[in-house]
Amino acid sequence: MDAELLFRKRIALSERAFVEITVWKVSEPVRGSVHEFKYRLALVSEGICVFRYDNEAGKGDHKHSGERETVYEFTGLDRLQVDFWQDVEKWRAKQ
Repeated sequence: MDAELLFRKRIALSERAFVEITVWKVSEPVRGSVHEFKYRLALVSEGICVFRYDNEAGKGDHKHSGERETVYEFTGLDRLQVDFWQDVEKWRAKQ
């Protein structure tokens, strides 16, 4: 499977927390997904992944929240970013 890196960025939110976003365009859908993207959007605080949206092969689109994993309905990159940043803001409001 060919992949083209579309976006990779790490954004510091504080001295202890950061967001890391990586998106590839793939030549064929990742096993378990039906779209042309492979992605990982994560919030990490004090070395621990607080939550992560991704579509690793075989699992399809999903979200990790601590130890919990739930299905994520991927409808496009724009919606994915909105959902992710809403979760980041909710988390920041609790800090």
